Amino acid sequence: MKVCVVGTGYVGLTTGVSLAFLGHEVTCVDLDQAKVDMLRAGKCPIYEPGMEDLLAEASPNLTFTTSYADAIPGSDVVFVAVQTPSAADGSPDLRYLRSAAESVAHSLDHDFTVVVNKSTVPIGSGNWVDAILRDSFATREDRPAGVEFAVASNPEFLREGNAIADTLFPDRIVIGSDNPRSLEVLNRLYRPIINQTFTAPTFLSRPEDTTAVPLVSTDLASAELIKYAANAFLALKISYANEIGQLASKVGADITEVARGMGLDQRIGSRFLQPGVGWGGSCFGKDTKALIATAAEYNLDMPIVTAARDVNQRQRAIAVEKLQNELRILKGRKIGLLGLAFKPNTDDLRDAPALDIANSLLSRGARVKLHDPIAGERFRKEQPELAPYLTGSLDELFADCDAVVLVTEWAQYLELDWSKFVGLMRNPLVLDGRHVLDGDRMRRLGYKYVAVAG
Repeated sequence: MKVCVVGTGYVGLTTGVSLAFLGHEVTCVDLDQAKVDMLRAGKCPIYEPGMEDLLAEASPNLTFTTSYADAIPGSDVVFVAVQTPSAADGSPDLRYLRSAAESVAHSLDHDFTVVVNKSTVPIGSGNWVDAILRDSFATREDRPAGVEFAVASNPEFLREGNAIADTLFPDRIVIGSDNPRSLEVLNRLYRPIINQTFTAPTFLSRPEDTTAVPLVSTDLASAELIKYAANAFLALKISYANEIGQLASKVGADITEVARGMGLDQRIGSRFLQPGVGWGGSCFGKDTKALIATAAEYNLDMPIVTAARDVNQRQRAIAVEKLQNELRILKGRKIGLLGLAFKPNTDDLRDAPALDIANSLLSRGARVKLHDPIAGERFRKEQPELAPYLTGSLDELFADCDAVVLVTEWAQYLELDWSKFVGLMRNPLVLDGRHVLDGDRMRRLGYKYVAVAG
């Protein structure tokens, strides 16, 4: 099939490259010429394990351009994967989606094209995009005869750092449209993934238990709500584990054991029960806020989702409070933060807990040193006020430190020779913000070990 993907951000790039790998003819359009040039050269503008390898394997079926006129004509499917940042009131800012829809409409020429909202958009956006497409198409003086199109929703469920596997070997595929023909087209597009009939990439093995992938084919509004409901539930699960973790610290219980005992219940499951400094990234914060804003349009409160957000924000403050409890005075103290990206295996800094923790420490008069094995370059560009505190040297970070906080559980930190650094610190205090270090081992090495929920 001929596919166009509008936007080469995290979702758009993963979608386009994966579909090209499966054998579809894919053109990705992005207005950023520098990004397009980079992708044409086989270089990935984001850090995502395996993406450049997949780019190479998919290259015979993949084109990058800045021109809608080159990308849209003849397409069976057009994915719109542009950014939808939060507006001041919490609702998504849809200006980029509107612009993309108008541009798509001015180049449609196929007998039937499915225009797919791949961006996470508010419930009802499918109808809104459909209206924009039809209004914009009607204004074209050159509009060809016999052109038909319909809007569908195909939400993504990608984990940054694991995006390729989540695309090719997903838990499920959700498609939604009020047009039966659109559902048929998307069913055909995804058939290789649904039936798992493709050969896996050379660098990524198919999971042994992956046979067929469930397809949820539903109406437009239900598909849109599935995305928000899923992300809000995962955010809630993390916040619940963190709230129980604070109680565990008061009563002397081990939250990691509590979470393990809970997770073995098949009705609950172990994933997303890890206590720590809380979730960040581009999805959970934005989507929970959007869900609350959407409900408000219908005079509904979302107290559970609101509580999940409140607990998550509190975790970042608790990390600073733990340091203050141990050090008594933060002014003048040197504190190192290990990890800046919101999670391992990505350089994404959006809503990263490390940013709030660093700013809070600085506001209290502490001196900070920051380190990340991958996100440093992006951090310098996106966080110029914090960039002077960044170091590429762990020796420099640990030297004369009064405390070190493990914020992001990068493998490099878990595998660190911690015995090498204990003697460099003025006060060998380690605050484990992710409950991933062996506390007993750290104490044997001479550290004072404290967990954020312990």
